[in-house]
Amino acid sequence: MEPIIGSSPSPAAAADLIKDSDIKNFAEDVVRTSMDVPVLVDFWAPWCGPCKQLTPMIEKAVTAAAGKVKLVKVNIDENQAIAQQLRIQSIPAVYAFKQGQPVDGFVGALPESQIRAFIERLIGGAIGPTPVEETLEAARAALEAGDTGEALQAFAAVLDAEPDNVAAQAGLARCYVAEGELEAAADILDQVAAEHAGDPEIVGARAALTLAQDALAAADPDETAALTGRIDANPQDYEARFELAVALNAGGRREEAVDQLLAIIKANRGWNDEAARKQLLTFFEAWGPTDPFTVDSRRQLSTILFS
Repeated sequence: MEPIIGSSPSPAAAADLIKDSDIKNFAEDVVRTSMDVPVLVDFWAPWCGPCKQLTPMIEKAVTAAAGKVKLVKVNIDENQAIAQQLRIQSIPAVYAFKQGQPVDGFVGALPESQIRAFIERLIGGAIGPTPVEETLEAARAALEAGDTGEALQAFAAVLDAEPDNVAAQAGLARCYVAEGELEAAADILDQVAAEHAGDPEIVGARAALTLAQDALAAADPDETAALTGRIDANPQDYEARFELAVALNAGGRREEAVDQLLAIIKANRGWNDEAARKQLLTFFEAWGPTDPFTVDSRRQLSTILFS
């Protein structure tokens, strides 16, 4: 895995996809060019704060579209005649041109997801993944395949390019959990901005860390055998079942771990302030919502809770 992500196009490619224009070149850069490929026109000004937020996101989406759309930026302070002709009353304003005519547009700074959706409607198809998104996908695949070294390197490369990338932070923490470096995982998660603490990927990584921490005290095979003996002697020893579930999950025996927790919930749902149900939900968060064990176990849990 290359340690550096090419998050920007080459200078030549960037000049072809993204350029500044003015009253002299507007007809060529926008009207004529839009006969061949859709053109976005970003009307901005140096004093416009929202423009400074919007423009980089548009540039990123246009670059990801790989030539299916182009971007022309027009400073309205220097090109008031264009703004007046197109009746630009507030900025940032973005117009989409096709076949020489404005066909769509929006005013104000939009989230990146809405910008991508706007462009996808314009070009009639999906925007290709960015280099960062491709690297994240490769990192996730490596982690799922058990190649934590490759995954760790890829997630770290994403963070080099985008230090606040939540998916990469969560992925890197999971890598450290898989390597048994729990303090390093905790350090990564402690760096997550407060507004992203509830992100599903961060929640899942924290759950994985919690399970790994709990498993340290339950990984002794002799202790597991002792817990099994306690349950055989007294099926209502819910504390033993709970501890055994944690140990079984730590050992990769997820189905058996779920069975122990479901047995508690079925026999005594409210035991220890619903500790079994809460632990099961922690499993689900750590495994992910689409994991087959999560899907099947949720179904079993629902059957018990609503029967």
